[in-house]
Amino acid sequence: MDSTALRHRAPATDAPEDTTVSPSSTAPTGYGRKTVASAPYASAWEKPNFTLNQVRAAVPAHCFKRDTARSFHYVYADVAMAVVLFVAATKIDTLLPAWAGWAAWPAYWIAQGVVCTGLWIIAHECGHQAFSEKAWINNSTGYVLHSLLLVPYYSWKISHGKHHKANAHMSKDQVFVPAHRSRYVEKLGEYQEPAEHHHDEPAWKDAPIVDLLNIFGMLTVGWPLYLIHNASGQRYPQWTSHFRPTSPIFEPKQWFQVVLSDIGVALTIALLCVAGHIWGSAAVIKFYVMPYLNVNAWLVLITFLQHTDPQVPHYTDKTWDYLLGAISTVDRDYGILNHFFHHIADTHVAHHIFPTMPHYHAVEATRHIKEFLGKYYLYDNTPVFKAVWNSYTQCKFVEDKGDVLWFKH
Repeated sequence: MDSTALRHRAPATDAPEDTTVSPSSTAPTGYGRKTVASAPYASAWEKPNFTLNQVRAAVPAHCFKRDTARSFHYVYADVAMAVVLFVAATKIDTLLPAWAGWAAWPAYWIAQGVVCTGLWIIAHECGHQAFSEKAWINNSTGYVLHSLLLVPYYSWKISHGKHHKANAHMSKDQVFVPAHRSRYVEKLGEYQEPAEHHHDEPAWKDAPIVDLLNIFGMLTVGWPLYLIHNASGQRYPQWTSHFRPTSPIFEPKQWFQVVLSDIGVALTIALLCVAGHIWGSAAVIKFYVMPYLNVNAWLVLITFLQHTDPQVPHYTDKTWDYLLGAISTVDRDYGILNHFFHHIADTHVAHHIFPTMPHYHAVEATRHIKEFLGKYYLYDNTPVFKAVWNSYTQCKFVEDKGDVLWFKH
């Protein structure tokens, strides 16, 4: 549905939404769509009749065991790869001709970004207490790794924990919270009557290039904007930031943890400033900033696709429960990158159901969970970058009323 039609649309009423579209009429990719991509999933949806304990019983008990030594093995492997790439990059400008550097540097940025995304994910696992049986090992390891990647460890651990406790809940989830139809219309602005009957609103408002630019912005600055300004998060009546101890996402007792997180990030920034003073700002940009931006892009891309898809329903207080929220996320295959990303993307359903399960058991657990969930297991094999386009263009808002809400466009 284009923005012009949306602005002429009457406000949502109590009447149930039309979900009579059959799966065969799923919306095509791109512009000119006439059907709602989520319609076949909405039409087929029914509340599951199994329990969390039943899902857990379907997974072998050893999948829940955390092994500290094994977890550190992945840290050492990722750090070793990052060091090797860093050392190799120091030779680019000295051993290669200038023309080759134009290819070698982007190759380094991409490769180092992939490896450091793996370290980011291990730190995320520490925040879930899935790295070790001992909380101090989880938190100290996660604090160091996330701080080095400019992530406020405890602050994000707190908000991310809330996300897991309320995934797909319209008023309690913390990230990639869909806009309601009324807010989306408000964001589009007032409809302007065309000056002449054969003119419509400016073409750029519905042009693919606008969505492409928005996707680019999401992948480049989306993550820091989320940390600094809670972009895509729950809406609060005051400035909400992961760096602000008095933000509404935190409780007063968590004040020191937020400050400690800020200190970790500040120390890393200080180290980067020292490095810039010694080796120059260009070196810091080439060796750290560009891979860091790649990490951010992968992080946003992965999480966006996990939680923004026509298959994914959202719920209000009346219908939401933990299990419904946990299974409302999508697994996706990233090929060889699954290994570097420690299977955070292809086993995300398992991760949401059992967030303290270590990643090295998640593949096995997913096989059992997939078999148990059956039609309730969400998976999409669309090529990743095509999937980003599909989700961004097909998942614009949800209705204002209803208890099970589906993405529309």
